[in-house]
Amino acid sequence: MLVIGGGAIGLACALALADAGRGVRVVEAERVGAATSHGNCGTITPSHAPPLAAPGMPWQALRWMFTPDAPLYVPPRLDPALWRWFLRFAGRCNPRDWLHSTQARAALLNDSSQRLRSWIDRYDLACEYRQDGLDYVFRDERNFRYYLRECEALEALGVRTEAIDGAAYVADDPSFRDGLAGAIRFPGDGHLRPDSYTAGLAAALRARGGVIEEQTCVEGFEEDGQGVRVTTSAGARRAREVIVATGPWSPRLAAAAGLRLPVQPGKGYSITYSRPTLAPRRPVVLKDRWVFVTPWDSGLRVGSTMEFSGYDTRLNATRLAALERAAAEYLREPAGSQVQERWYGWRPMTWDDLPALGRAPRRNHVWIAAGHGMLGISMSSASGQLMADLMTGRDPAIDPHPYRPERFA
Repeated sequence: MLVIGGGAIGLACALALADAGRGVRVVEAERVGAATSHGNCGTITPSHAPPLAAPGMPWQALRWMFTPDAPLYVPPRLDPALWRWFLRFAGRCNPRDWLHSTQARAALLNDSSQRLRSWIDRYDLACEYRQDGLDYVFRDERNFRYYLRECEALEALGVRTEAIDGAAYVADDPSFRDGLAGAIRFPGDGHLRPDSYTAGLAAALRARGGVIEEQTCVEGFEEDGQGVRVTTSAGARRAREVIVATGPWSPRLAAAAGLRLPVQPGKGYSITYSRPTLAPRRPVVLKDRWVFVTPWDSGLRVGSTMEFSGYDTRLNATRLAALERAAAEYLREPAGSQVQERWYGWRPMTWDDLPALGRAPRRNHVWIAAGHGMLGISMSSASGQLMADLMTGRDPAIDPHPYRPERFA
């Protein structure tokens, strides 16, 4: 088996396959876990089952999209593929499709949350994992009431929620400034340090005989009756089966398999600090600003935003400043004494907010594991196990139908 891509999804697929007794090689263009998986906020979130494509979102997006520091930003440019993507995305913003995507995302997220706990023990993953919940925190009373209504749908999907009065929340967690309207706690959520997590997956894979080739670019591949011949910058490789797990770069290699994969790179940002003296007790989403704050023993990360600017490689100071302002609005100590990293990365966004997991259409030896959007870390263990089950003929723990790649064919 050859896995193209050494992020959280590719490593999880490779590790699950190695545990099933298959020989596995991972080929990664840079360093394992150094791209999309590196600088995200590391939350494990069954609470995030509802998709971005929700009723009313197109109008909200229109209000935001031309404002450079808004949660969603689309720099003006001529990009027909992006606008076709947005049209399909807008077409999903209705109650029926919202429920379909929510149910499918919930299946992956719930399975992954449970599976991750066993993986951490089995593979000795030292990644600062804690399952102590995640809180949505609000200063806007109307927004707080709106999300309280959404909690009813989440409860029906088995996602537990708790509403907390704003004054009581501040009294319990003095890292927050006064003036909160309220908070919603998701006690089943957790968090980890994503760079430590991917490093642990890589170490566990190597311990089970897996091979990882870093700094090796895949230039293309061809399928034949015996398997797949893969052309890389380090020479040709042969494999019985190949998994394309290259996140936001997956469309190029999916096209080599005859699949037009509708993944757009949604650019996110984060700032990592040393841990302040007064840090939040658990991860929070500053929901009025759509900004995440994740505390670890080793630091504090503030991140989020969604920018559809293609594969733009600039670190946008305006977007980073928006994160800093949001943190300062809510937190008494919004930053540690040292800035450890300012980061951007591209999330692989599909218009239906569901990943593509399964065999490529009309191919015998090529598989796709891509399009996890903002939830690659959250969905990684379930996605890896599902792919291993499908490829080895085992009965999968969850229904694979909603994620089949042929829905895009």
